[in-house]
Amino acid sequence: MGRRLVPLTLDSLSDLPGRCGSCVFWELDAVSGEAAVKAGRPEIEKESWISAVLLEWGSCGRIAYVDDVPVGFVLYAPPAYVPRSLSFPTSPVSPDAVQLMTALVLPGYQGQGIGRTLVQTVAKDLVRRGFKAIEAFGDARWEQPGCVLPADHLLAVGFKTVRPHPRYPRLRLEVRSAISWKGEMEVALERLLGAVQKEPSLRPL
Repeated sequence: MGRRLVPLTLDSLSDLPGRCGSCVFWELDAVSGEAAVKAGRPEIEKESWISAVLLEWGSCGRIAYVDDVPVGFVLYAPPAYVPRSLSFPTSPVSPDAVQLMTALVLPGYQGQGIGRTLVQTVAKDLVRRGFKAIEAFGDARWEQPGCVLPADHLLAVGFKTVRPHPRYPRLRLEVRSAISWKGEMEVALERLLGAVQKEPSLRPL
């Protein structure tokens, strides 16, 4: 079984699983995101966002393939490129961190180390670029799949709460600790990455 991880580009954007290739939850603020969906142009907005980040900052995602089939991905960027993050009560993300926007491993491929490899690849990339941590907004009352990851799952894979909130705490993972992850983290990580499988609501927070 051949595996490979490749940087997300405009050419590979269509390989994002399910509707993730047209989801603009994080890429646009709530009002603009809802307008893009109503206008039937979320795919165009997603492509425009990827293009801008690639040109100005560089690689902002990885896609995992098994036998040339896309089976998972991770998307990340500095908070300046993530307008939706400003809607969260625990914003802003720390200046030495990059935001983990969303990630997914398809159900049939969970438990095979793909999730851990994705996150470790991001961590190594960020170390090279001089960042110290990955931060994410968690949902402490998570009930169903969406783009905001469940807070308890983030805590289970090593994230620590840096700004508490009854609904949307901000959590942080030091990138060097992610690089040293061992196999025992796999179950918790696959639970986390398996939590993003549904188009989220674009209602304001």
